Amino acid sequence: MLDVRRLRILQHLAAYGTVAATADALHLTAPAVSQHLAALQKEAGTPVVEKHGRTLRLTAAGELLVAHTEVILAELAAAESGLAAMKGGRRGTVRISAFASAARTLVPPLFERLTGTGTGTGTGTGTGTDPAPDNGTGAARDLSLRLSVQEPDEALDELHKRSTDLALVHSYTVLPRSVPAAWEQTVLMEEPVLLALHPDQAGREGLTAGQPADLSRLAHVPWLTPGPETSCYEMIQRACGAAGFVPDIRASSSDFSVLTALAAADAGAVLVPRMALPDHTAPLSLHPLVRPVSRTVFTVSRAGTGKHPDLRAVLDLLHETATALDDRTAGRPR
Repeated sequence: MLDVRRLRILQHLAAYGTVAATADALHLTAPAVSQHLAALQKEAGTPVVEKHGRTLRLTAAGELLVAHTEVILAELAAAESGLAAMKGGRRGTVRISAFASAARTLVPPLFERLTGTGTGTGTGTGTGTDPAPDNGTGAARDLSLRLSVQEPDEALDELHKRSTDLALVHSYTVLPRSVPAAWEQTVLMEEPVLLALHPDQAGREGLTAGQPADLSRLAHVPWLTPGPETSCYEMIQRACGAAGFVPDIRASSSDFSVLTALAAADAGAVLVPRMALPDHTAPLSLHPLVRPVSRTVFTVSRAGTGKHPDLRAVLDLLHETATALDDRTAGRPR
């Protein structure tokens, strides 16, 4: 008989890569992890890990067990969610990993509505601990949130490692993002990617505000992009590549408010998802693209967890917030 606790250790080893990291994640000692893995190999009757230099890697049997363990853990999570719903239990902590512009626009209202303590933003952790009034969602008065700002790939990795409960991520039409089929996904919104230029630059290119722009006619323009470690950078590279040129990058920052400020100073052009635009964009000239590029914003949670009352409350509020945001920004170029 295979021990579920030992299977969980094997799954963590697959996610974290080393015995030491697995031990830290599970609050065990490294020798204890090794002992559990040795016992699991005896239960399985075949090696599940093998030495690879100074580390361990999964054998084919280990990979098979991890795949089945994901299903088992998903079923256990679903059972726990069902029990929590039956008991009306909504008094936990929901950990959220979100990309920067979502953390700035979609997450703060959650702190305000779920905790009643105002909004929380930034690149660290936000915590709500005071009671909140019932907001109509059934959320608990003592539900608290933890936020970490992560690029989508990092957020999904945290979800795989079970270091977060909900990943708020995005994908582009020119840069799809794959997630495990068993994970639960909810689309929050789809938004256009806009070209931002100084009005004088737009005039030099023969563009009036809101007029669709043909990127192939902007190969000569200096470009402002996020850092190469971001998927937004790759989006711009692909969009420009599809238009037949490699952008001449004059400035790089992973903060779109910096990029739009530079564009407003006539330093160059930037492609920016609508949600990433700062509240005040003057004197920018914004343009949809002749060949549209859009960004899909969606949540991802581990299989079986989406019906847990705590997570369900957060998902419902995120959907409401995204809908309201889409309505408020509908006047911007699409």
